[in-house]
Amino acid sequence: MKKPELLAPAGNMESLYAAIEAGCDAVYLGGYTFGARAFAGNFSLEEMKEAVNYCHLYGVKVYVTVNTVIYESEIEMLLDYVDELVKIHVDALIIQDLGAFDLIHQTYPDLELHASTQMHIHNVNGALMMEKLGAKRVVLARETPIEVVEEVKKKTNIEVEIFVHGALCVSYSGQCLMSSLIGGRSGNRGSCAGSCRQKYAMVEIDRGKEKVLKEESYLLSMKDLNTLEYLSKLIDAGVESFKIEGRMKSPSYVYCVVSLYREAIDSYLQNGKVSINQKMLENLSYIFHRKFTKGFLFHESNDQITNPFRPNHLGVSIGKVTKVKGNRVFVTLNVPVVQKDGVRIIGKEDTGCFLNVFYKDGKRVSEASSGDTISFDVKGKVEKGATVVKTYDEKLVNSIQKEIDARKRKVPIRMHVVLNIGDPMILEVTDGKHKVRVESSQLLEKPKNSPTPTNRIQLQLEKLGNTVYRCEEVAFEQSGDIFLPISIINEVRRLAISKLDALRLERANLAKREYHANLISLKRTENIEVYFSSQEQYEKLKNYGLKLITDIENKEKYHENMIWKLPNVIDRYPDIKETVMVEEIGGLGCYSDFMTGVGLNVCNSYTVHLLHQLGAKEVTLSYECNDIQIGELMDAYKRRYQTFPNVALIVRSVPRMMTTKYRLLEQVNPQKQYFLRDRFRNLYPIYANERGMCLYYDRVLERGMIEGYRKMGIQNFRYEYLPTERVDEVLKIKK
Repeated sequence: MKKPELLAPAGNMESLYAAIEAGCDAVYLGGYTFGARAFAGNFSLEEMKEAVNYCHLYGVKVYVTVNTVIYESEIEMLLDYVDELVKIHVDALIIQDLGAFDLIHQTYPDLELHASTQMHIHNVNGALMMEKLGAKRVVLARETPIEVVEEVKKKTNIEVEIFVHGALCVSYSGQCLMSSLIGGRSGNRGSCAGSCRQKYAMVEIDRGKEKVLKEESYLLSMKDLNTLEYLSKLIDAGVESFKIEGRMKSPSYVYCVVSLYREAIDSYLQNGKVSINQKMLENLSYIFHRKFTKGFLFHESNDQITNPFRPNHLGVSIGKVTKVKGNRVFVTLNVPVVQKDGVRIIGKEDTGCFLNVFYKDGKRVSEASSGDTISFDVKGKVEKGATVVKTYDEKLVNSIQKEIDARKRKVPIRMHVVLNIGDPMILEVTDGKHKVRVESSQLLEKPKNSPTPTNRIQLQLEKLGNTVYRCEEVAFEQSGDIFLPISIINEVRRLAISKLDALRLERANLAKREYHANLISLKRTENIEVYFSSQEQYEKLKNYGLKLITDIENKEKYHENMIWKLPNVIDRYPDIKETVMVEEIGGLGCYSDFMTGVGLNVCNSYTVHLLHQLGAKEVTLSYECNDIQIGELMDAYKRRYQTFPNVALIVRSVPRMMTTKYRLLEQVNPQKQYFLRDRFRNLYPIYANERGMCLYYDRVLERGMIEGYRKMGIQNFRYEYLPTERVDEVLKIKK
């Protein structure tokens, strides 16, 4: 049975040390740019070089996240960054942007590339396409069920990486614009504001009347993924890498989670049974948890995957408020506390603090036991009877940090010593893969007095100090008694370890090639396109020569020549000869007549060109490109490929903010409208189907006059969710 890789997050060096001590096989981390966790600690290039060397000494691989969409103006900076990453010998890059993927693959064909979960690969076709494009590994969407994971392993040769633990996005990754539209911080650019972790109410509007179906709470806030009990299925399926989310989590969190999964994986491989360290799992409850779910990966029921109670660390209950006196609260404990513990009091408005100063029986103390009543000052209103939870455990965190600092993880080595009078001392050292041989600078002599015993030599050789090694065996080959100064033994050991370090750090230099700007014959079109969703709209639009687009579900209703829009989450691709609009990577290899939709997040000329090479007749640009970025894209394409691309620009739309497998309502009435209402009373439309749910923006986005875009070289313009009363305006533009 193949041993899967345990892949750990590293938001900074402290978390990296924690991950290695806990037993990871690889880490993933990000730099200051192009990583989808802009608010993690992240690494400078100098720090990344240090991290790579440290990891490689332990035999741990390093994958660097380059998993944001890339704008045209950033291409040169991206290539310079990749050059630097190649120089320090990172093991692979994790990439979201299709154009950046192709550009990097052509520039460094031997550099290992992984398709990020932000690429939204959720089916076999998507994995096959990325295999064709040169990906060594695909990180499947978190929503992908185990049966599809198994199918991908059977039908492709690409490595598969699966998230097994940590925070879940409610939206399919790469298919969420919620933070971008509401808060101006794009998840596709690594700066998600967590809009889904805010409070919302769900309302129904019927004939203008609003009815609350779900009271205001954290309706979209997902529980954390925990697959410990199901790891055997993933191992048996042949999944190559088990990924833990958490680049913004603490070192103690990383250590706990990685330790849990290390023990669980090893126990199954050794004994055929997954062992779960219950004490470590309990520790994790104190460090961070939102309650756990097995996720859609293992068919979690729809009503058990979110936690509307709280979006953040729930902590562990430690008692109740028994009295409130001014700003001071009195709490009777059911678990011990110590100074510097963090607590939160749960009420209409939570209030939290650290127990830097607290009292028992009127006296200031540094710790208290279960059954004691303590008091401390808080800010905010607190009610008697409120639950108090511990959100930070000082003793636990300190004990974990001591384990990390002990650096107990060691690389086992074996030594072979040759001792012959008149020859130098010979020391051979191997780690099982590499082997070094060194000789002493001094020849061995007969002892004038007492000989140097082998156990004394062995003792010195085993003094490996703060190196990454642990000596498991020292074998001797000796012809007679010898005298060997301790300084010489130490010199030979240091030289051998230095040489072994060098071999463990050695990596081949990757050849760099020029990007080949393959010129392709391209038919450019000039259309006014309208996506419609109702019979009323269709009747108004059908006779005016517009290019009409509608969902594939409507194919039986409308038989005229039009573009059939495929969903951005799809299991089975219908057999269609007419033009289809593809919204995800899996569909790129399925049709001879297709265009691409906004779900592919196209932001640069390299992505446009790759999609044209793959057969896309027309490519839709991302909502997130502004006018300057669009102009730069068009100019760069024209300059590099000697023609303008055939792109479409959405000039009027109510954007889809997210696509989720989670459904707020299992049953919906098609005659009624459903909305999420935020604290500012904005209403976000909800549309549900058998695949899940789409959430839309609460207002129309319109770009400027299309004449300006025509000057840039764009000739196809699309209107989505166009009210019938606005059709005449579109017809005037067409003329």
